[in-house]
Amino acid sequence: MSGLVLTYSWVLFALIMATTLILIIYKSTSENKPNKLEKTDNTDDKLFYRGYPLENKNDEIDVVEDKKFIPINICILTVSDSRKKDDDISGNLLFTKAKEAGHNIINYEISKDDKESIRNKITEWSKNKEIDAIITTGGTGLTGRDVTPDAIEDLFEKKIDGFSTIFHLISFQKIKTSTIQSRATAGIINNTYIFCLPGSPGAVKDAWDEILINQLDIRYKPCNLIEIMDRLEE
Repeated sequence: MSGLVLTYSWVLFALIMATTLILIIYKSTSENKPNKLEKTDNTDDKLFYRGYPLENKNDEIDVVEDKKFIPINICILTVSDSRKKDDDISGNLLFTKAKEAGHNIINYEISKDDKESIRNKITEWSKNKEIDAIITTGGTGLTGRDVTPDAIEDLFEKKIDGFSTIFHLISFQKIKTSTIQSRATAGIINNTYIFCLPGSPGAVKDAWDEILINQLDIRYKPCNLIEIMDRLEE
């Protein structure tokens, strides 16, 4: 009986020692792993977060704080036959959100639902080298007077297809299949970013809060539209 007790004692001792060794090894490994956003000594000099390459990070770390925010110059165009600046809820919402984010609003105007008027204004603004982005709101639906995409898309030198895709994914979560009635679009004209949003305040809020606030921020990772602006002319 005493021999059996002695055997059990040795087995228990061995288990305790093995567990202790595992804990020591784990602690040593954890201490050598970065636990915050920092550069490591690897060859790519990439930013790492909690020991993992930044591009594989969780959504909780979207903005790299060690970069300085760069404001851009934005023009806002509300497309509507009836709105004026004092009752243009969507245009004013967009204006406020862009300003609060730290950007410069160079111009804010209202245009009738008229192809030529919209096209002329977008062309004029996009040729101004001081303007980095133009955001329109309104006229992206399916009715006869909804002509914003028809007026602008032919001018696109490159179309940003992903904008419409992501916008519809976000919109679907809010209004389900009703999102198919929106023709929200985006592209590049004269090296200027163009974003065409629907006219509803909810759609403007979704587009800004979920897409534009990030893509118009040079600190956003893994990539954003600001860091490639200088290369649009290549």
